[in-house]
Amino acid sequence: MTIMAGLVLFITFFFFLLFGLPIALAIILSSLITLLMILPFDVTIVTAAQRMVTGIDDFTMLAIPLFVLAGIIMNNGGIAFRLVNFAKVLVGRLPGSLAHTNIVGNMLFGSISGSSVAAAAAMGRIMGPMEEKQGYRKEYSAAANIASAPSGLLIPPSSLLIVYSLVSGGTSIAALFIAG
Repeated sequence: MTIMAGLVLFITFFFFLLFGLPIALAIILSSLITLLMILPFDVTIVTAAQRMVTGIDDFTMLAIPLFVLAGIIMNNGGIAFRLVNFAKVLVGRLPGSLAHTNIVGNMLFGSISGSSVAAAAAMGRIMGPMEEKQGYRKEYSAAANIASAPSGLLIPPSSLLIVYSLVSGGTSIAALFIAG
């Protein structure tokens, strides 16, 4: 029965993927079909509901979407522009100052928001047109932005350090923040 359930799970998952369903939806549907094959309908529904609630009922994992939300709010609120101006003050006199400003801005925004994706999006939106106007190639601007975005994850608070604490079995988040 276990082998049959595993086969049904993988076959239905890849079947849904072949028809273009999003991965999350393919996982959900293939899991439900497999559960319905093994358990009665009422037990399947209760089990699925319990698993979904206990999966999101983790206080530490709640920090990650909140970090992303903070990054979006900061991006829309204009903090990203202020960080760019601050970064210009710090490194504006160096040769290639806009690329350096992009790097420092990514570090600052990533450390505040805790998300390298939010930092790359914010700095790319702001610095891209500025660098293009100054004669930087788009490829170079994108490469500098993408390469410097993860640097902010080492500066606390960082969602990456929280995930590492969970995966490693409970490493102290405070100790990880101090190490960062």
